[in-house]
Amino acid sequence: MEQSNSSLVLDERLIVKVYRRLGAGVNPELEMLQFLGAHGFANVPELGGWWGYTGSPTSATLGTVQRFVAGADDGWSLALAELRERPGAFLDRLERLGEVVGGMHATLARDSEDPAFAPEEAGPEALSLLAATIDDEIDQAFTHLPDVESIAPIAGCGDAVRDLARSLAEIGSTGRLIRGHGDLHLGQMLWADGDWMIVDFEGEPARALHERRRKRSPLRDVAGMLRSFAYAARAVDLDDELFEERAREVFLGAYLDVAQGAGILPGSVETTNRLLQIFELEKAVYELRYELAHRPDWVRIPVAGIERLLERGAG
Repeated sequence: MEQSNSSLVLDERLIVKVYRRLGAGVNPELEMLQFLGAHGFANVPELGGWWGYTGSPTSATLGTVQRFVAGADDGWSLALAELRERPGAFLDRLERLGEVVGGMHATLARDSEDPAFAPEEAGPEALSLLAATIDDEIDQAFTHLPDVESIAPIAGCGDAVRDLARSLAEIGSTGRLIRGHGDLHLGQMLWADGDWMIVDFEGEPARALHERRRKRSPLRDVAGMLRSFAYAARAVDLDDELFEERAREVFLGAYLDVAQGAGILPGSVETTNRLLQIFELEKAVYELRYELAHRPDWVRIPVAGIERLLERGAG
């Protein structure tokens, strides 16, 4: 996929990001960095400045300047390095990762006066929109699956995936909708000086700017991170389901300890788990389409995720 920005490090102190894909209005990354900085969230590199264009035919954010985190390891590279030799070392970092992501969501839900960030109650239309989105993804992914061995475990399962999504969506309260990262995974994390930093708040670049600014359940970000654990484990051929289960348990436990106090999650553990499954299913079906189009050798990873979700079902 074409890069959505170009970055340049200046004197090991600042990183300048120039956006390639422009949209009318404030870029969500600038908006998020301003908000998180103003509300004292310390786990993002500080915003140093930005520039934009205002005039005809449109106004847009052109770029940002942030503090450069020298000596940092990105979370994806760190995971691959440690999972090959020392899986326990990576697991040890996941409790703090859960706390940081939970802290980000709690901060994003803190200001009820800012209309761009004030949490909103999720009505029935939120689940309807989610179900429609997944239906569309399923149609596009399963209509013309190639007849190859890597796809065999889910061949002909389009209706079963759709039925699972619909049954999972039969829930009551879904918690509150807030602004989120929008494209959270290990590659959007930096490990530096014994702590995690979150970067790249543009959201999914292929989506229109107004979609990237939409308030959603914070569990969508969480699902993205859980899927990233699965990718990392399988990228190094770590054939250990117990590791992935333990990674999920450690990360989620720490995340929920922080986020539950912010009043943004569903009221029951069962509803939280079902909603999280919906977002994981959405993400895995999207991954299936992406890998078929761009990285066929990686198709086995979303296939395994979809197969696992089908086996687990809606119970």
